[in-house]
Amino acid sequence: MFYSFLRGLVRFLLFIFNGNAHYHNLKRLPERKENYILVAPHRMAWEPVYFAFATRPKQFIFMAKKELFKNPFGAWWIRHCGAFPVDRDNPSPKTLKYAVKMLKESDKALIMFPSGSRHSDELKGGVAVIGKMAKVRLVPAVYQGPTDIKNIFKRQRIDLNFGEPIDISDVKKANAEGIEEINRRMEEAFAALDKEINPDYHYEAK
Repeated sequence: MFYSFLRGLVRFLLFIFNGNAHYHNLKRLPERKENYILVAPHRMAWEPVYFAFATRPKQFIFMAKKELFKNPFGAWWIRHCGAFPVDRDNPSPKTLKYAVKMLKESDKALIMFPSGSRHSDELKGGVAVIGKMAKVRLVPAVYQGPTDIKNIFKRQRIDLNFGEPIDISDVKKANAEGIEEINRRMEEAFAALDKEINPDYHYEAK
């Protein structure tokens, strides 16, 4: 209930700050009852908000760097938005087990950024491991638009595009070979989704 209230509040704030958001190919999303991992390149801090809003009424959890939980009020707020802390340099098995348990036992899906950081294009293995353990599909998505809050307030155009779910059940194990194959599928999906919106798009980390 509180999650729904926060999403409604955020929806209002997003409209006030930037009413120029466009959502593409929502019909590709799985049915609400299916849990999945929504995966995307990490390009700006507010992406989880936009993705969670676009895919409503599905509810999500998402990983957030542990530093964001140091402020008590900030920690309270993002926890109620579905966030849980992760040490990006040394993620613990407990973090992975929590994500897998939520995907298996709750009605919430998971938002993950495979690169972990807005300053890296290299995909890590967390998505592959959690996806295989939870036996869920991956839903690729991309964000194109302003990469800082200043330009959000200037109401610059924002586009989000969603791809067909990626089935990874044929990948036998989340070992080095399996992770490489799953990452390849995600990279191909991200490139295709970017091209659908803007064939000349190129993201530069700031």
